[in-house]
Amino acid sequence: MRWSVGIEAQSDRVLSREEIVELADAVAACNGIATGIGTDRYGAQLIVDAASRVEAVSTATEIFLAAAAAAGLAPAPVVRTEAVSEDEDDSP
Repeated sequence: MRWSVGIEAQSDRVLSREEIVELADAVAACNGIATGIGTDRYGAQLIVDAASRVEAVSTATEIFLAAAAAAGLAPAPVVRTEAVSEDEDDSP
């Protein structure tokens, strides 16, 4: 099943446009988008395949942390995750 997973990490400083563009480039392979320009949080919305919500969050978190490192962002604690399956997304 496909899941849309949102993740945010708390940085110790305000992030620049260039840093978030680098993160966006790093998550693009997973149909991801990045957020956080001008804030002290950086995040991404990723699409992953997983059997459960827990697996989706775990998989997306691994991808997110690797993408953040590839983008040159300092490690930061993850402060928010949410996952919505394509089945839930289609319900009225």
